[in-house]
Amino acid sequence: MTNRLPQKNNSTVSAIPTKDIRSTSPTPTISTFDDLAKQANYSLMDTLNCDPDATENGNDHSARQVFSGHYVPVNPTPIKNPEYVAHSNTFFAELGLADTMAESADFMRMFSGDISQVPEPMRKVGWATGYALSIYGIEYTHQCPFQTGNGYGDGRAISVLEAVINGQRWEMQLKGGGPTPYCRGADGRAVLRSSIREFLAQEHIHALGVPTSRSLSLYVSKTEKVKRPWYSEGSRLENPDMMVSEAVAISTRVAPSFIRVGQLELFARRTREDDLLDEQLHAMQELEKMVLHLIDREYADVVDSQLPMPEKVLLLAREFRSRLTSLIANWIRVGFCQGNFNSDNCAAGGFTLDYGPFGFCDVFNPYYQPWTGGGNHYSFMNQPKAAQSNFEMFCSALRPLLASDQDDLLVLDEIQSEFSTIMHSKMQDMWAAKLGLSTLEPAAHKALLNELQMLMMQTPIDYTIFFRELSLIPKDIRPLKKSFYNSSSDLNDSDSQQTDTRWMEWFVKWKTLLSCDCDANAIAPRTLEQVSSQMKLVNPKYILREWFVKPAYQQATVGNYTLIRELQEVMTQPYTEQSQEVEDKYYRLKPLEFFKLGGVSHLSCSS
Repeated sequence: MTNRLPQKNNSTVSAIPTKDIRSTSPTPTISTFDDLAKQANYSLMDTLNCDPDATENGNDHSARQVFSGHYVPVNPTPIKNPEYVAHSNTFFAELGLADTMAESADFMRMFSGDISQVPEPMRKVGWATGYALSIYGIEYTHQCPFQTGNGYGDGRAISVLEAVINGQRWEMQLKGGGPTPYCRGADGRAVLRSSIREFLAQEHIHALGVPTSRSLSLYVSKTEKVKRPWYSEGSRLENPDMMVSEAVAISTRVAPSFIRVGQLELFARRTREDDLLDEQLHAMQELEKMVLHLIDREYADVVDSQLPMPEKVLLLAREFRSRLTSLIANWIRVGFCQGNFNSDNCAAGGFTLDYGPFGFCDVFNPYYQPWTGGGNHYSFMNQPKAAQSNFEMFCSALRPLLASDQDDLLVLDEIQSEFSTIMHSKMQDMWAAKLGLSTLEPAAHKALLNELQMLMMQTPIDYTIFFRELSLIPKDIRPLKKSFYNSSSDLNDSDSQQTDTRWMEWFVKWKTLLSCDCDANAIAPRTLEQVSSQMKLVNPKYILREWFVKPAYQQATVGNYTLIRELQEVMTQPYTEQSQEVEDKYYRLKPLEFFKLGGVSHLSCSS
């Protein structure tokens, strides 16, 4: 059985759907809640260690230290008077779930937080996990209220089901499911605004061909509200300037597992921090079990279960490196900035996990950062460096398992040291694909990219629109000007002419290189039509811009979910030429009034 995410591979640019999956969806094989219950299979709770201090009934909702074990049984806290908002019809189709289930009473009850009435073999208790935190390779514990790191983990994310559906294992997790022992005194809730953002973004990222967790369903309470800091209308302040009362919601996100780099870190830290030999041995055993569980859940198809443990560990490190470098190259390909790429937000399966302070570039800026607390170190073009730091912490967490053999440690060191080289190579391949070139190896190709990036910053340009227009291989630069934020009217005649001249010179160089470029593996050079088709498969036309999402969640506050469903439809077909009405609405420059607008151009960590 394989547990890997669909479309995950070692290439820089993942396979991209070229047609709407809904048009060829098979007949649902799971049409009732009882049908879904029969797929239940709880590998994490059945194979890993439970916190020995946990309650049996899952009534464990106050912040406390968790000293041992891989998980804590905890019941979610249902939202009051739940109402259906949306479900992913694309993902339902992939799972074989009937769309009607999303609004059925038993399905809604479970995925809005009440698992007390689920049929067997489903279980009436969920689970939360602890993990460690490191930021750019520096270990932190002060986010833990106990200053020890034993109280940091899933504060409001509670898994409620593992199921094997069509040979694929999925874990289903409630975001906003109420407090856990790791809640650090918070209420454990998510609000409708942030839940809509995450729900839409996960399915959009999947449609872009980027490995990610998935969205299953979204429900909102008709009566329960919490207060959150947010921006007043029109605020251009960096941080929220008011408290607002917002409806609570629960979204269900789904992945083969939710194991994070921080989870491995937690157990690795304990192998060196515990004072007593028995405690160190226990921590080592828990680390080994966690790594083997990760392999089983995410890497079973590439790591043979019969191999000795050191070989498994080294293969795991190589494969994670490959997935992580491809993931980052894909993020930059589509203009995605995760915003807060700590080790606790880095999925050990190598896919996109955290959708709190994320954003998509409008204007190309290497230092684009949607989160006010993220800084330049987590900005758009610094994501490869952030990934490298997370990979170093991943390797550090594996080191105790190889400590008995110096040769194995040296191999791990080599795997770690090659990260930057592989990352650079995949970035070069990605840029070549966006430009329609077979490679960036010739010096002229690299110079072309460097000049382009400089021009994009100086003009400035819309990242998505520019590359999509370039994919059409226009005859001159006039179509590219659709992406220019500084129109000719914003510049004096001299500046405008100089800008046009520089762009025309770059464009001529690009067209010359393109016409000369030949795929080394091809018998004959590609035609321009073939190049254009390939470019349009890596340069999306539509991205989930924050100023599209804001009206959707504003309308949702009064029970109007029409725009959410419209965005679902458009953003799950990001490479497709859609109607003129859709193009006019969603393929355009960011309006001036949205620049520097709080909650649109930037936001505090979403909740």
